[in-house]
Amino acid sequence: MADRWDVKPARKNLVFPNKIRSFILARRFQPALMGFRQTSTNNTQYNMAKALTKSQIVSAIADKSSLTKKQAGEILEQLACLAYKHAKDSFTIPGLGKLVLVNRKARVGRNPATGETIQIKAKKVVKFRVAKAAKDAILGVKK
Repeated sequence: MADRWDVKPARKNLVFPNKIRSFILARRFQPALMGFRQTSTNNTQYNMAKALTKSQIVSAIADKSSLTKKQAGEILEQLACLAYKHAKDSFTIPGLGKLVLVNRKARVGRNPATGETIQIKAKKVVKFRVAKAAKDAILGVKK
């Protein structure tokens, strides 16, 4: 009994090897597959799965304001430089959040492979605390 995906030969005594059969099937369904790929990759809306690139952010800023892409890129770079310079004192971006330098204490940890206890040294880490306005805009207001 023929499978519904099998290619029907032109003559009854003609049988296709597997490579040729898969080639014919690929050619038969190629227009449908190509259409699916084009609609999924050329989507201009921003998906949750992919993060915006720097050039996408720069072009969005340039489109919303009366700036060139070069000027918008310089503004983004200056904002990053300011954040690096003032992160020790806590750097706040209004409506978005705050960069904070936090001192972590020394603590006891466990090696997951062996189960052995180890000492973890004290260190400084940078954290980003999201502003309440950003949380409400992204997650929605709790009732």
